[in-house]
Amino acid sequence: MSAPELPSFSTGRFRAEREADWIAFDLLLTKLEKRGAKALTSDELLQLPILYRATLSSLSIARATSLDKALLDHLEALSIRGYFLVYGVRETRWSRIRRFVLYDWPAAVRAVWKETLIISLVIILGALTSWSLVAHNPEWYYNFVDESMSGGRDPRATVEFLRSTLGHGKDGGGEESGLHVFATFLFTHNSRVSIMSFALGFAFGVPTMMLEYYQGIGLGAMLAVFSSKGLGLDFGGWLFIHGTTELFAAALSGAAGLRIGAAVVFPGARSRLEAAADAGKTAGKVMVGVILMLLVAGLLEGFGRQLITDTMLRYGIGTVMLLFWLGYYYIPRRGDVA
Repeated sequence: MSAPELPSFSTGRFRAEREADWIAFDLLLTKLEKRGAKALTSDELLQLPILYRATLSSLSIARATSLDKALLDHLEALSIRGYFLVYGVRETRWSRIRRFVLYDWPAAVRAVWKETLIISLVIILGALTSWSLVAHNPEWYYNFVDESMSGGRDPRATVEFLRSTLGHGKDGGGEESGLHVFATFLFTHNSRVSIMSFALGFAFGVPTMMLEYYQGIGLGAMLAVFSSKGLGLDFGGWLFIHGTTELFAAALSGAAGLRIGAAVVFPGARSRLEAAADAGKTAGKVMVGVILMLLVAGLLEGFGRQLITDTMLRYGIGTVMLLFWLGYYYIPRRGDVA
């Protein structure tokens, strides 16, 4: 007894029966992509999901009957394109920026709060180390701060000179006499180290920790010099106006690098590459924010620090900025995405 014959099924016949729907669906998708939903009539809007389901049906049959690969690829591409246009969430550029600023960036920062705390402690430890060494032996200062960069702001400087560099003396407004050299150094140094801390995080987080420790070294040494002359409070105000933003950004960049390093060391059930890639999504959002924070710090340093010479007002502005960042990142808001 011979085997029963299978019904014939040809690609040509399949195309002839269904291709009109594919073409119509493709035309509607093109119109939707170029001009938006407002360009479609009421009938076209009703036809869109019908044609989408018809295309999915054709794709299902094409897969089951092993039709030629070119047709199968075409139907798959058309179906995926249709899914994103019919059911996908389409946001304007402004909506994406708004969502990043209001939700994605703060959520990413909250996700690395443990790493941020660790890095902050590392920076403080670096500052305390150099401050303690210089306070007990001023000669240590020259190991931490290059003489060409310090511009005379070292243990041998007089109180009057150091006070003038803070903007309180008669030459405080002068370009060469101010701490603009040290301020510029701090900003460029911290920005460079911040980027390197993030970039080197994949090396198990070790270079990140070392760089962040180094962040506090020069700061602590300079603070020790001014404190020894009775100007610690004034120097703190000079630094505080932009330092709360700048050093916060530095801590976040280190936290982003440490997040990647921790994922490499402790990948869990995933491969190290997969774990690092997942951590990198969060860390990348944090770093976009770090760049914006450094821009804000640069404006505060370039304008606020030069124009505002009252120490208490400097502390006030720095405190307001710190409270702003803490509130922006850590106070929950409606619509937050975990």
